[in-house]
Amino acid sequence: MIAARTTLSASDLPDDLRALRAAIEAAVPHGRTANGGPGDRGAWHDLPAAVAAGWAELAPGYEALVEAFPKLGRGVSANHLGTLGTGNHFIEVCLDEADRVWFMLHSGSRGVGNRIGSFFIELAKKDMRTWLVNLPDENLAYLPEGTPHFGQYWGAVGWAQKFAAKNRELMMSAVVRAAQNSPKLPPFELTDSAVNCHHNYVAREHHYGADVLVTRKGAVRAGAGDLGIIPGSMGAKSFIVRGKGNAESFCSCSHGAGRKMSRTAAKKAFSLADHAEATKGIECRKDADVIDETPAAYKSIDAVMHAQRELVDIVHTLRQVVCVKG
Repeated sequence: MIAARTTLSASDLPDDLRALRAAIEAAVPHGRTANGGPGDRGAWHDLPAAVAAGWAELAPGYEALVEAFPKLGRGVSANHLGTLGTGNHFIEVCLDEADRVWFMLHSGSRGVGNRIGSFFIELAKKDMRTWLVNLPDENLAYLPEGTPHFGQYWGAVGWAQKFAAKNRELMMSAVVRAAQNSPKLPPFELTDSAVNCHHNYVAREHHYGADVLVTRKGAVRAGAGDLGIIPGSMGAKSFIVRGKGNAESFCSCSHGAGRKMSRTAAKKAFSLADHAEATKGIECRKDADVIDETPAAYKSIDAVMHAQRELVDIVHTLRQVVCVKG
């Protein structure tokens, strides 16, 4: 997640926000076609200079990974840097409690992160069989610290987190440029209020007197003073928060509302009319391909925030007025 406040206010936005959404969609590849292969609309075909420069920073680490594990070189990597993806990934224009304009987006390490995770899961299963470790379920396979595969995985997942951070930075820059070039908006800049945080990641931290590995799945670090982002669905508000450093949560909080039904169930349960009503007043897609992301498919973000009131303080409450989905 990344969010940045601008010097714009709600009164600076045009009444019709379709042109702004179109400009953002044109600036950032999103979605997925052709099974992610050649012609995929969610990937770059000619890398912009900023993306090429970003990839140049990441390339040495990726090349080392591929040299050690050639299978990780399958699929595109550079072409997905600075792109949004699908599912619950989004780009939004939001207003805070003082009607100040924010840009916010959610994306990750794209396909390359998934390849890394899947590859090392299979390595862990093989290692368990090699060492004759009996597990109640093979999906509990692990990589013991100190073994070669552990070290290689640690390096790979660290690289994927760098990719994800750079991915968000490049998209945010593209969104800002697209908005600044819009004739519908007055000149503006970003303020120093910005948040860029991982979720679904692993980190070395110190808890309960011990150095440990913390894996946050669907969670954000909420150490004392840490700023984080907790998004709602595409029709619900989101929050900029400050961590309280609650030791019992390993200084963590939830990443967002979370789904209350599967994508398949949501497509069966809700109509286009339901979705249009739930996203009334928001400039966003209202077609059948986003029904699985409709707000009612998610838990109440207010209930989630109430449940973690001992973990974070709310700094800003954001409501979206534009939402771009892949």
